[in-house]
Amino acid sequence: MTEPGDWRNGLRPHVADEIEHIVRAFRDRPDGAKEITVVPVDGGVDHMFAEGEILVREEHLDRVLEAVEHPTRQELEQAGRLQPVIAGHVLVTLGEPHPTVSAALDRVEQRHGRGIASPNHVLTVCPDGAAHACPATEPEEVYYHVEPHPGVCWDGDGRGVLVYTADTGLLRDAETHPWLAGVQVADPARDYDPHTPMTGSPPAIPPYTGHGTFVAGVLRCMAPAADIIVTNAFSFAGSTVESDLVQRLETAYRHGVDIFHLTIACPSRHDLPLPAFGEWLRRLGASKGTVCVAAAGNSGKRRPTWPAAFPEVISVGALGADWRSRASFSNYGPWVDVYAPGRDIVNAFATGAYTCHVGPYTGQVRNFYGMAKWSGTSFSTPIVTGLIASRMSRTGENAKHAAAALLAEARAAAIPGVGPVLLPRRTS
Repeated sequence: MTEPGDWRNGLRPHVADEIEHIVRAFRDRPDGAKEITVVPVDGGVDHMFAEGEILVREEHLDRVLEAVEHPTRQELEQAGRLQPVIAGHVLVTLGEPHPTVSAALDRVEQRHGRGIASPNHVLTVCPDGAAHACPATEPEEVYYHVEPHPGVCWDGDGRGVLVYTADTGLLRDAETHPWLAGVQVADPARDYDPHTPMTGSPPAIPPYTGHGTFVAGVLRCMAPAADIIVTNAFSFAGSTVESDLVQRLETAYRHGVDIFHLTIACPSRHDLPLPAFGEWLRRLGASKGTVCVAAAGNSGKRRPTWPAAFPEVISVGALGADWRSRASFSNYGPWVDVYAPGRDIVNAFATGAYTCHVGPYTGQVRNFYGMAKWSGTSFSTPIVTGLIASRMSRTGENAKHAAAALLAEARAAAIPGVGPVLLPRRTS
């Protein structure tokens, strides 16, 4: 395994540029630095995780601590190194001196098998197993005052449907786009994008800024009257760790959400499901009528990414610009439920100057005037979420029933060599 300090040597240059940006963002966290370990494979990244932290199924905690020769449960609690994440799962902070996370999990798996303990994986809008970034491109310039594509569709407007979007937050001037009027943030103190207003003339647009607004804009074009809450869940270079995301989603239940929308993904150690997220999904399944929709990711591979690969999640891949073939960047395989347009989508973005940070365009400055063209499964996913919301308002079905009906339509319209397909409805 490549040591943490030389992981860049195993990656293709443009992937290394993206991952370095993420690693640096976690290192500079205002609430305390996290060291991110990057595990390379075949020029990309096998998985990433927070060093020194492991997620453990609580029923196996004593066996795990004994395997890694760590203090008892009581001693960890007294030292503040045992944090509840969700029912049945805790986060253990390994003490000093301690084995690396990989070494600790090797010991656990040798004694007790896989699945009772896991790294605290990094999830990101730039999935880290990728040959491509996610989004699959950095934002691209469009003409001033260009209309969104796909355009606003009023055939079933999503009225009365609440969508909770975990993303990078909402731009402060989002409502200058009429189709985004009324979109809300969960917490004005932390969910605007970026956290502090952009400065400069023109304003400098940080990487990942505008992603959440763009996603909300695509969703609103499919369901223009849907209620949308946008959160800044991925505030560290478009990334977060599993423990933080699950705790945030747990608190979202109080909103009475119909659809949880997640444009985030990660590959995992041994391709195993994310344990704490799986528990959240189990709890979500107990609530009548609610669904979770997630992006399949942009590695262009068959390998599953999480949370999209969970059977309970509606996973969305991307079609190419012709809407008939799979986009080259889209993940695929039997775990992907449906494909929707994801190449050259046009929607709301920030105003200002954006400096590319991924090769071969590193250093190139692009100027934006409130709209952009972008590609990725991040942007095919809100098309599907919006179509579910639209159907709910037309038929009165709950989200589970509406999603099931739409997936049946998608299977009936499946494209050979691609899979089930959903396309935006024509404006009435």
